[in-house]
Amino acid sequence: MTSLLPSVQVLLPELIVAGAGLLLLVIGVLQANDRNMSVLSALSIIVMGVAAYFVVAPVTLETNAFNGAFVEDGFARYAKVLILLGAAITLVLSQGYFVREKIARFEFPVLVMLSTLGMMLMVSASSFLALYMGLELQSLALYVLAAFNRDSVRSSEAGLKYFVLGALSSGMMLYGISLIYGFTGSTEFAHVATVIRQSGVPIGLIFGIVFLISGLAFKVAAVPFHMWTPDVYEGSPTPITAFFSMSPKIAAMALFLRAIIVPFPDAIHQWQQVIIAVSVLSMILGSVAAIGQTNIKRLMAYSSIGHMGYTLLGLAAGTTAGVEGVLIYLTIYLATNAGVFACILAMKRNGQMVETISDLAGLARSQPRLAFAFAVFMVSLAGVPPLAGFFGKFYVFLAAIEAHLYAASIIGVLASVVGCFYYLRIVKIMYFDDPAPAFDRDQTLSLGTIWGAAGAFSLFFIVFAAPIWSLAEFGAKALVP
Repeated sequence: MTSLLPSVQVLLPELIVAGAGLLLLVIGVLQANDRNMSVLSALSIIVMGVAAYFVVAPVTLETNAFNGAFVEDGFARYAKVLILLGAAITLVLSQGYFVREKIARFEFPVLVMLSTLGMMLMVSASSFLALYMGLELQSLALYVLAAFNRDSVRSSEAGLKYFVLGALSSGMMLYGISLIYGFTGSTEFAHVATVIRQSGVPIGLIFGIVFLISGLAFKVAAVPFHMWTPDVYEGSPTPITAFFSMSPKIAAMALFLRAIIVPFPDAIHQWQQVIIAVSVLSMILGSVAAIGQTNIKRLMAYSSIGHMGYTLLGLAAGTTAGVEGVLIYLTIYLATNAGVFACILAMKRNGQMVETISDLAGLARSQPRLAFAFAVFMVSLAGVPPLAGFFGKFYVFLAAIEAHLYAASIIGVLASVVGCFYYLRIVKIMYFDDPAPAFDRDQTLSLGTIWGAAGAFSLFFIVFAAPIWSLAEFGAKALVP
């Protein structure tokens, strides 16, 4: 028991989330009242706040847990705070939505908490077995969330597609892990790195790394493993789509960084080429495929594919500056997507949700504050200075250039310019097109608070840049000394 105490202290935030999730599940079952979802969501937010406190103020100096299966460092803490913040924002955005749509079930906040638990374990994993365990815990909850509206054909289709393709990617990743174990004799990141440093990189290990990257690329929706993203984004209920766009993407990208950089620092010339190819393809497809979209949620799906391409460019650099740029990018991406989906949830007409981009026509005349916030998020996603999105891309491109990835950086800049078209087209529709019927004005306080706070963050990011940069630098140095 004494020997387990340090490990329990290291994973105390995860244990808090796990215990609370199970307790809320029991409460929901016993009360058997779907309308208790708001209460359970509020309790979940409180639990996540408590867990975040123990993340940023660790109660132990120990950094490893359970014989090195998990590690607690500055990088993991930074990622966990973003994950918990994204999950809490999701629960805030969902207030009232499921009751209005008559699909309220108490399982929603419980599933969000369990998937969040898997994400927290993922970013702390320091062995491939722990990585896989956390990834599957997250994925199983996300499969159910994608099909949460079981009375909707689109939602059921989204959940089925995500499950089938997720199972395929999981098998590919597991096969890659088995190859890595076969050629190195270990699943621990540190030991794998030592073996490669001493013995080199055999061809079989390269195949294992490629399969591992393929599985991870599916989780971040990078090309060519992106095909599930538009359908899942469009078919899932909007608060769940918001969740997919925030915490799971952040967790998967953080896992991507740790699972590639830590065990394979001496194989950078082998995996770097694969990452560059995936990054470039994602940036190009995300910029071009979104141009013809008419559904705002599908457009955000292709937007997320492009943005994951930009973050992968920071991973391809393989340096401290690259990891630092990715962490800053993910922070800005979280805030901007939270604001965008808060605005999308405000798109209601006669009590019904609308998702077509043309429905935004003339929004600046009927609801100028909402239109201004929406415009800020679109311009930020486009990467136009001096908004937050510009700084995210700036740090990533700077790291790529310092790593001599000139061709990929040029393609990324060009893709960003192309992407400006469909972001700014939405601004043009809101401010210059003939007005469509006005949206309902019965917005909840939670929606207004989210898009207001996210808009202020995007507009005045330069004020918050210094502390965020310092924290990101600390986290990056924990991963790449």
